[in-house]
Amino acid sequence: MSQAAPARRAALAAVSDSRRRDGRIRDIIRTHAAFGGLSDVDRALATRLAVGAVAARDLTDELIAAHLKRPSSLEPRVADALRISAFELLFLDTPEEVAVSQGVELVRTVAPRAAGLANAVLRRVAEKGTADVDALRAVSALPLWLLDRIRADRGDEAAAGLARANLEPAPIYVYAPDVRPIAPFEPQETDVADVYGLADPSGLYGSGLVQSGSVVVSDLAAQRICALVAGLSPRTILEVGQGSATKSLILARRCDARITAIDVLPSKVAAARKRIARAGLGDRVTSTVLDGCRLGEKNLPSGLDGLFDCVLLDAPCSGTGTMRRHPEIASALTPEGVSELAQRLLTAAASRVAPGGHLVYATCSVLAEENECVVDSFLESLPGAVFSRSRDDLQTVPASGSCDGHYCAVMKRGLEG
Repeated sequence: MSQAAPARRAALAAVSDSRRRDGRIRDIIRTHAAFGGLSDVDRALATRLAVGAVAARDLTDELIAAHLKRPSSLEPRVADALRISAFELLFLDTPEEVAVSQGVELVRTVAPRAAGLANAVLRRVAEKGTADVDALRAVSALPLWLLDRIRADRGDEAAAGLARANLEPAPIYVYAPDVRPIAPFEPQETDVADVYGLADPSGLYGSGLVQSGSVVVSDLAAQRICALVAGLSPRTILEVGQGSATKSLILARRCDARITAIDVLPSKVAAARKRIARAGLGDRVTSTVLDGCRLGEKNLPSGLDGLFDCVLLDAPCSGTGTMRRHPEIASALTPEGVSELAQRLLTAAASRVAPGGHLVYATCSVLAEENECVVDSFLESLPGAVFSRSRDDLQTVPASGSCDGHYCAVMKRGLEG
């Protein structure tokens, strides 16, 4: 009797932990014990299977359920194993017999009595495939309502490109002012100075370069936004929504501005402070816990009560431009629409822009309602009356071998008002 390969067993362990802990699969993989002893080849396969199974969960669950009398009675770990195997059958080039056989053995590791059921279900999934599924959903595993919305907002060609890229590994880009340390990773120049795509990023995190801040991993579209902000030559920057301080690190090296950053989550601010300190930039970048919606109020903490040459709002959004990096996103979205939080944050952030200064609104979304619709609504409001767009908006949409989906609008405040 054959056994489930180590890569598939590791993928199952990670997927099951992700489900139980409601955690991000990539974060779990990074520190999971089951991945520690794998060879580079096995680790790559295990990662592909685990991330893919999470990304395609809704579609594979639907296809698996079609061949079960009582889908709701499926034991959770068996369901995890079937998701992995169905993903491999539908989206990888593994020979059908191998994928089915390995899927059966994977189920056997958690529920030996379910091996016969797994064999029957997986053979039916292999036979039926995605014949009855919308073409773009069949290649992306994304919800049909979301694909329809992307088609409406960005056009058929862009939606097709996003769909084809959704289950592919995303390219890795780094900001590296000194290219020599990343030479072993085969850096490829991009259209942004000091930003490189890595042909072979394996081993990057183990090199210590990321932890020390010598290089900063960030998608090319996000790097373009940082270069754009630095190109405005601000002396002071207010960054609203600092998160893990990725943009802070890049901006602090791209320009001489003093950066004041806020985030609503204390845990993120604590992590950002540590990251900034490790990079030796604590004298130019400060991080404070504050709800960005309060920026229009009086009696703010010292350093936040003045005006800034540039205010960068990294707005909360659906993250639809980064779904191939964060496969949990699609399953968590609903068709009901977005909240008004981004609009309130933009209005509050605008109150801290100095006359003649710039307001930059950025998201990692491809949806118009989170991007240009928010900006248009703001500019039509009373607080937005003193602002005007100073350049064309930036909107990227994921495609094979290309950057993520990001949006950026740059508005300038008039000298009066």
